[in-house]
Amino acid sequence: MRVDLLTREYPPHIYGGAGVHVTELAKVLRPLVDDLRVQAFDGPRVPGTDGGEPGVTGFHEPESLKNANAALRTLAVDLEMAAATEGTDLVHSHTWYANFAGHLASLLHGVPHVISAHSLEPLRPWKAEQLGGGYRLSSYVEKTAYEAASAIVAVSHGMKADILRSYPAVDPAKVHVIHNGIDLEKWHAPSSDAERERQEQVLAEHGIDTSRPTVVFVGRITRQKGLPHFLRAARRLPEDVQIVLCAGAPDTPEIAAEVDGLVAQLREERSGVILITQMLPQKDVAAILDAADVFITPSVYEPLGIVNLEAMALGLPVVGTATGGIPDVIVDGETGFLVPIEQVQDGTGTPIDPERFEADMAERLIRVLDDRELAARMGAAGLARARDLFSWQAIGEKTLELYRTLV
Repeated sequence: MRVDLLTREYPPHIYGGAGVHVTELAKVLRPLVDDLRVQAFDGPRVPGTDGGEPGVTGFHEPESLKNANAALRTLAVDLEMAAATEGTDLVHSHTWYANFAGHLASLLHGVPHVISAHSLEPLRPWKAEQLGGGYRLSSYVEKTAYEAASAIVAVSHGMKADILRSYPAVDPAKVHVIHNGIDLEKWHAPSSDAERERQEQVLAEHGIDTSRPTVVFVGRITRQKGLPHFLRAARRLPEDVQIVLCAGAPDTPEIAAEVDGLVAQLREERSGVILITQMLPQKDVAAILDAADVFITPSVYEPLGIVNLEAMALGLPVVGTATGGIPDVIVDGETGFLVPIEQVQDGTGTPIDPERFEADMAERLIRVLDDRELAARMGAAGLARARDLFSWQAIGEKTLELYRTLV
């Protein structure tokens, strides 16, 4: 069987959870299928480097469209990707960026098209700020692909419900829940002398004080990640609590300005507010997580949240919003706490009572920070849950089982 994975992100160009998912899925599938190929954006990969393994093809956006709307440039790459899948038995696309390529390949070559749902355009209306009319185009592409797909993989039960609510024409029987996963060989506490030395360097470089109780956030600066809500909630935390924000790649100047303003306000009121805007290497993120006491996921929209699994793999209790796929990962009161939220049902995920949401977030963080024994129990339970239920090997095998029902 030949399988083509179609993706916006692939090493060395990874900036979100979907890219991590495709990378890890490809590793598991390679020995399980006869011929695995990856069609990606960002141009050709260099053989022998990260992402340059055999069977990986990268495409550049055409120079002739360099000044066009970003959505049009995406579709131009999709045309090349669809052509490159000739001879495949099945295509599997990830995010709207590659859904059009998968849909065209299915029509062109008469093969099944599987979609992994990492996010949904109807639930991200703020993207109109970013893409303008391109958001209408991305929404059209996603809707068309989902309604025509042979099968859809939802990364959580919350995501499955979102798919069926957003696209009522989709047959529920073709939506299958297969979670994201975590590589425990990669995400672990520093164990060697070299790793511990590197951790000390990373913490010193960013001014992180290990003597202070620490809350850490890791994520892009987007509306869905809810960072402004956490920054307002942080004003309620005890003064000795250190706040570490690994937050970069803002979607728009507006959200960047809002976050910058809230961080500046917080720094006027308290010390120990650390903002790291550059994309850190994975090992550096793991080193920072290992030095923290609790992880926060304040998202108002989150299909699953691989970052939660990464934090759990480092033995951290996780406080996260009770929305989307987060309850599939966090067991309330056992591996962390879920923050209740009532949301406006207009696709934005906006809290109906943001002040209550932020107060509840702060209260749960304080409960973990004030009880080290509780935090240790939650961290241990989270690590066990990540290890037992979210291995990439199991996820890859479930995905292959789905392929075999279609080919």
